[in-house]
Amino acid sequence: MALELSMESKLLNLAINGDRRSLGKILTKIESGFEPDISVQKPWTLGVTGPPGAGKSTLIGALISRWIKKGEKIAVLAVDPSSPKSGGALLADRIRMQGSEKSESIFIRSIASRNHPGGLSLFIGHMINVLSASGWSKIIIETVGSGQSQTRIVAFADRILLVEGPDRGDIIQAEKAGILELADIVTVNKSDIPNSKLAYNSLNSSLSLNDNNSTITHLVSALNGDGIDDLLSTIDECPKSSEREILRQKERLLSLWDSRLLNYDGLNELLVALSTGSITLYDAVDIIDKAHMEN
Repeated sequence: MALELSMESKLLNLAINGDRRSLGKILTKIESGFEPDISVQKPWTLGVTGPPGAGKSTLIGALISRWIKKGEKIAVLAVDPSSPKSGGALLADRIRMQGSEKSESIFIRSIASRNHPGGLSLFIGHMINVLSASGWSKIIIETVGSGQSQTRIVAFADRILLVEGPDRGDIIQAEKAGILELADIVTVNKSDIPNSKLAYNSLNSSLSLNDNNSTITHLVSALNGDGIDDLLSTIDECPKSSEREILRQKERLLSLWDSRLLNYDGLNELLVALSTGSITLYDAVDIIDKAHMEN
């Protein structure tokens, strides 16, 4: 055990000192349950979410190119629940195909949610902390889709960008999932498509119904670059919202509770006991709480 810890500590030190291979290895260790012993960092984090086909990866690639020119080092945690066999690599591959990763100033890590996106909360905070300690100045968490489980992943970021396509149906889905409440910035991508302006106006009409709304909206085209510089400025200058921070902490708390439940060793036995009526839901919660306290 001591030898294993020594190896992990060595990998961690190498990662912090700029070794990319060691960084990849230590992130794998974190996914397997390793908790790195380093001081808490103050990372800059951006969560990017939105429906498939909205152009998130193309947009992220455009933002990354501009940040790199400003001397930033960008790390991307790409979460893809649709690709369990490939390890969640689909999102990252889309960014790589644009040539973004040719630069030493970008690091991309694919994460498979293993059909339990809420379970990522056990280690995503540690990953962010290690990336920040290793000198990555901006850390992006990208998820596919904008459902409840993706909302809980992206809530671990300090600022959230919701990317919508020129389809009103996508925006309605985001409203149902509650992601609009968490998003600091909403951008309608693909402004080169005729319906995009209509979707953008519809979005602003929906947001205007809330008198306290402070969400900033943009209409952009990641393909031809229209509006990208203005969006970049908004992201860089995005202030923290105390109201949204409360909502994000709520989502993080719920996510950690989900993780505790999903990782409880006796979950199957509890479900059988519940199905037969031998225990109540309250009993089950007490059992899980007791087990957690004992550990």
